[in-house]
Amino acid sequence: MLAVALALVASLALLGCGSPGRYVWYTELPRSEWGSESPEYVIGVGDSISVKVYGQGEVSSVFHVRSDGRVALPFVGEVMAAGKHPSALSLELQEKIKRFIVNPVVTVNVETSQPVSVTTIGELKNTGVIQLDSPPRLLDAIARSGGLSDFADTKRIFVLRQYPSFHRIRFTYRAIINNENGAAGFLLRSGDIIVVE
Repeated sequence: MLAVALALVASLALLGCGSPGRYVWYTELPRSEWGSESPEYVIGVGDSISVKVYGQGEVSSVFHVRSDGRVALPFVGEVMAAGKHPSALSLELQEKIKRFIVNPVVTVNVETSQPVSVTTIGELKNTGVIQLDSPPRLLDAIARSGGLSDFADTKRIFVLRQYPSFHRIRFTYRAIINNENGAAGFLLRSGDIIVVE
């Protein structure tokens, strides 16, 4: 996973030199991408999930969420699991399995979970991979990295989110420390990369 994250960071750094590149302000991001502090878990890379189809033991099994965020299921094939709640994934799988099984009842449970692991790069006092306790807030990740360096551009802080789809989410330091529109409490997910330019 670290190799994938570093390759992504290197390619984005080459593309991003000289221009801000494409991004979305955190205030414009759909709330479904913000995560939530609800008790329901968000599936992450490295987790193991059990998928049970009632009355269909041959389809039911435990699956490991690969580094690309996907799992391979019988009949259905490749499905993006990372970044989704188990209840949302079970509804999605129910719809996909309907082509093969009449009125399927699907449950998804997290068997084993990994701590939220994010990468920090750029103008922070300490960079690298950090693990965060729940809830994994953006402000906490910046604090765990020692804060911004003296050379940081306080208006160009990005969260690169890979799952379930790629987003380059922009923040300002002022918005984060003042919790403008909930910026400080923005919940991170495993695989996110925090970039301070």
